[in-house]
Amino acid sequence: MAKHIIIHVFPQLIMFSNDKNIETIGQLVETLKHYATLQSEYIKLDVVEKTVRLLTVITMTVIISLLVILMLIYLSFAAASALAPWVGEAVGFLIVAGAYFLLLLLFITFRKQWIEKPLVKFLASILLS
Repeated sequence: MAKHIIIHVFPQLIMFSNDKNIETIGQLVETLKHYATLQSEYIKLDVVEKTVRLLTVITMTVIISLLVILMLIYLSFAAASALAPWVGEAVGFLIVAGAYFLLLLLFITFRKQWIEKPLVKFLASILLS
């Protein structure tokens, strides 16, 4: 009689005491553990992918920058040498240096528009994708 009263008053106790329910809960726990493991592996692979993409972009930027710098050095000497017959050698080099100085001032003035904003957008596209 007491068992019958407990079943009517506390039916939840009977539900959780069933072996099949305990087995189902155990399977659920195992599935959650497996999901957590897969999720951590996915995060690791995502971090590695983004790091490789970022390092590739940095490496390519450094290589291209070095090549552009070398090209600009030779072009600067060529431009100064081409100006030398008309204005003299020293003045030709001063004109080329003045052009680079004006370019520097432009980059300083428009650094947010030309450098910071595009760089932030690019990094955000790599890291947040």
